[in-house]
Amino acid sequence: MLRIVVLVSGGGTNLQAVIDAVDAGRITNTEIVGVISNNKSAYALTRAKRHKIPSKCISPKDFETREEFNRVFLEKIRELHPDLIVLAGFLVVIPESMVQEYRNRIINIHPSLIPSFCGTGYYGLKVHEAALARGVKLTGATVHFVDEGTDTGPILLQKAVEVKEGDTPEILQRRVMEEAEWKILPQAIDLIANGKVRVANGAAMIEKEIN
Repeated sequence: MLRIVVLVSGGGTNLQAVIDAVDAGRITNTEIVGVISNNKSAYALTRAKRHKIPSKCISPKDFETREEFNRVFLEKIRELHPDLIVLAGFLVVIPESMVQEYRNRIINIHPSLIPSFCGTGYYGLKVHEAALARGVKLTGATVHFVDEGTDTGPILLQKAVEVKEGDTPEILQRRVMEEAEWKILPQAIDLIANGKVRVANGAAMIEKEIN
């Protein structure tokens, strides 16, 4: 049974997609053992409580230094003994020590087709604003493993989404969530839970590609 911890900052729609997929059997061999937010008012914490998933807030604002936050944050992660850490709209930089300790066991969902519209400063609506400003015809979402960079780790899954005439950033954000994020994040977790993913030489491979 894969033990996953989900890290969130806001509404928790991707968390909900994971919860629903576990309940529906689209994610198998998996248990959500904890939800951690950096934001006390994140609705994601309410979603976790409704599903009786242990949850807590650990905010950098409650610590005098980022080093102290990083230390406590990593301690709380360790207490949950996760096999996989899922970043689902988590807007805090992951400590390098945590990346090293959980190498190839942290995944992130990003609302673009990496390497487009990713890296420092590209999060939330800013991603979709940039896509519309550039005039791209296709955007989408990416699930990737987390390394020491920003959105630079091995790509596991991507799904394209059409940009339509008249789209606003909010409309495009919703379409990317519905058509891509909520589909490929549960799919990625299920693949990992069933031993179908391997990371080697900086690339993530799925079983059908390995054989």
